[in-house]
Amino acid sequence: MADKTYVIGVDYGTDSVRSVLVDASNGNEISSSVFYYPRWKQGLFCNATVNQFRQHPMDYIEGLETTIKKCLQQAGKEIAEKIKAISVDTTGSTPVAVDKTGTPLSLLPEFENNPNAMFVLWKDHTATKEANEINELSKKNQNNYLQFVGGIYSSEWFWAKLLHVLREDEKVRKACYSWVEHCDWIPFLLTGGKDVHELKRGVCSAGHKALWAEDFGGLPSNEFFTSLDPLLDNYTNQLFTKTYCADQPAGKLSEEWAERLGLSANVIIGIGAFDAHMGAVGGQIEPYHLSKVMGTSTCDMLVAPVNEVKGKLVKGICGQVPGSVIPGMMGMEAGQSAFGDVYAWFKNLLSWPINNLIEDEKIKDEISDKIISALSDEASKLPLNENDELAVDWLNGRRTPDANQLLKAGILNLNLGSDAPRIFKALVEATCFGAKAIVERFNEQGVTVKGLIGLGGVAKKSPYIMQVMADVMNMPIRIHKSDHTCAMGAAMFAATTAGIYEKVEDAMIAMGQGFEVEYHPDEKNAAYYNKRYGQYKNLGSFIEKIHMN
Repeated sequence: MADKTYVIGVDYGTDSVRSVLVDASNGNEISSSVFYYPRWKQGLFCNATVNQFRQHPMDYIEGLETTIKKCLQQAGKEIAEKIKAISVDTTGSTPVAVDKTGTPLSLLPEFENNPNAMFVLWKDHTATKEANEINELSKKNQNNYLQFVGGIYSSEWFWAKLLHVLREDEKVRKACYSWVEHCDWIPFLLTGGKDVHELKRGVCSAGHKALWAEDFGGLPSNEFFTSLDPLLDNYTNQLFTKTYCADQPAGKLSEEWAERLGLSANVIIGIGAFDAHMGAVGGQIEPYHLSKVMGTSTCDMLVAPVNEVKGKLVKGICGQVPGSVIPGMMGMEAGQSAFGDVYAWFKNLLSWPINNLIEDEKIKDEISDKIISALSDEASKLPLNENDELAVDWLNGRRTPDANQLLKAGILNLNLGSDAPRIFKALVEATCFGAKAIVERFNEQGVTVKGLIGLGGVAKKSPYIMQVMADVMNMPIRIHKSDHTCAMGAAMFAATTAGIYEKVEDAMIAMGQGFEVEYHPDEKNAAYYNKRYGQYKNLGSFIEKIHMN
């Protein structure tokens, strides 16, 4: 015990925040705690009918303090005294308007109930118009500012959301001094930051969502943004030029937060990053293996030595940024805007009569908890037929390849025999076809995907979905043991930031938990799904043509 050191990884998800306290020598989890955002759970500040999803910073602050303190209480004082570092990952792009002190406007009394002053969650799609304007302007600009983000800017990202909020809300526009990602703000908070110009921005968020690149000498020019809209004038000067990899320190824990948490002010706080990027590290990513973090959406990460992929620009993905996943390697991001959300939508659809016609809450919960597993069991028994129900998975638009958040989903081949298990089967196949489209794009662009790694709740809990994934991909998929790969990845970066390991790859080897199961494709099913994938693409093209018209 005397020689032991410990670190904390904090993982901010869509619905909750999780902290894990980890033995830095071997990755063993000492304690963990989850906090569900109370305001988010009540549906406050959101309007799904217009794709508005906002989160209040108090949900984040309360969750941070609650989960870390619970971890420390569970672990005991002797371990708490040996905490060396804390690192954080968050969803993204999830930015917020701040004043000069770096304080989110919604923490000020006059903005506390204003959604435009809150964090604009990753899946908020209110900025589709602004994203389209950025894309149109970029086509005319000789600097090709979109070359490192797949050639298409998404409404889920930094600049589109900033412009939308500035246009939408005059009061916020007048009070907003800068625009900060969630993953950059939490380390700033913990280190007691009071000047937004001293806030250290991670290369992960900056490169994948904010168009930062070394080739541009930082962000695109002020002239580019003012030609987009004069409201953006001078924002580049109020943002940043320098960025940092997640193995670097943001600073030390402030006296205030040290007292609040019961930790030493010598605890190092690491630079933040997005959940999927740190999750890939926690899941022991390997070069050219697609690390799929499968939750409400998917984020697919691929790393490769920079010199091996130099000059290769993969069209239609969410960016390729040196050092965004592992320092010294190219980090490439793709993903699907809805994955687990597709199944949740169908579950909610089926649950309407249960929720509205049954009064007994216990019965409601019992039935609800069984729906997805029961559907999976029945769907797995169904024979495969080329005339089966066929779906496209764009219930929340399309992230990659070729972002278009305005696209809608569809289901084909419905008939009077189309029951719930058959439609669920079509939805599962659709999400796996969407995953295949991403692999296909990497392969077409000269970055060959050599293997698959499955992470996250869906990967751990849904054998049926993972078997379909292996069959559709015609490739094995390994499922990582850890239940908390994102938080574990944050802990690995914390250990590196503290100097316990020289580089994060060493932390991955020492602290990684390995893989628990591997799904292999069934050759017969793989051949069938290869044909069905062609039908999926045809249906998707049809839906896209309707949308364009």
